[in-house]
Amino acid sequence: MNHDKFHCDKAFMFIINPQAKNGYCLKVWGKVEQMLKEENISYSAVRTEYRGHAGELAKIYAEQAGGQRLYLVAVGGDGTVHEVMNGAAGYQNVTVGFIPGGSGNDFSRGFNIPKDPEEALTAILKGISHSVKADIGRIRHTDGKKTYFINNMGAGFDALISRKVNSSKIKGILNQLSLGKFVYALFLVKELFFYKCSDIEIIIDGKKHQIRSAWFITISNQPFYGGGMKISPDADPFDGILNVTVVHNISRIKLLFVFASVFKGRHIGFKEVAVLQGKNISFRSSHPIPAHADGEVLNSTPVSASVCPEAIPIISGYVKEG
Repeated sequence: MNHDKFHCDKAFMFIINPQAKNGYCLKVWGKVEQMLKEENISYSAVRTEYRGHAGELAKIYAEQAGGQRLYLVAVGGDGTVHEVMNGAAGYQNVTVGFIPGGSGNDFSRGFNIPKDPEEALTAILKGISHSVKADIGRIRHTDGKKTYFINNMGAGFDALISRKVNSSKIKGILNQLSLGKFVYALFLVKELFFYKCSDIEIIIDGKKHQIRSAWFITISNQPFYGGGMKISPDADPFDGILNVTVVHNISRIKLLFVFASVFKGRHIGFKEVAVLQGKNISFRSSHPIPAHADGEVLNSTPVSASVCPEAIPIISGYVKEG
């Protein structure tokens, strides 16, 4: 591979999650590191050691940059980029890149980042001269703390699935068999017959919506979640809007048909799927239900979220017009 015009005078920091996809991420990093050395590109790299470490590292490096341009590249899955983005949020001198090395990789789908490690690195090296500012979502917790999300957040059945998946040994086994994308579907069927729906009150930009017997609510910044499910086909991370999807008043059997159609985004044709959008969104449920952000576990409802337009510079496969 020969790339004659790569920018080599930039500060690159790679944050690698060695546990992503049951250790497969280290093979991804090996290919990336080899290419960096072949192209004589200066870089620094660090491996995470525990959950939350990527976010801590991102914040430390962002502060140490002292306002100088820094390129933080997450190498891992959606959880890794979620942490890096949270650590870098608020630092306009930091541009975030991503090399897919996890089992879900919805960020790469939503932002047109190549799956192949070398192609992803090529996109980063070529894209630093025209990075774009993406929207992110901000969650306000009842204790005053804030969490940001780049893909989506939600509560209910899907959040329960995220909790089960993240704590399961089966995920690692399926990843070893290159079947990681089916882990969500497996737990979906497993938990389907035991989940208790809730009534939800949603307030979007001041307008109240009452929804009975909701399975889950998802607030999306980009279309994909759960390892390739196109939950919100019209979501756009550059439009200053968050998209809301609520599945409600539906039988368990019909819910399976909804999930079967979600990979193509056709589920929005079901009358039991409500599609809304807005900038400021809050919701509460008739009983506490689990919540997640980018697949990472949060506390339970109530939840308040808002869009932060053009909040974080990223290197994306998109070419923003205008």
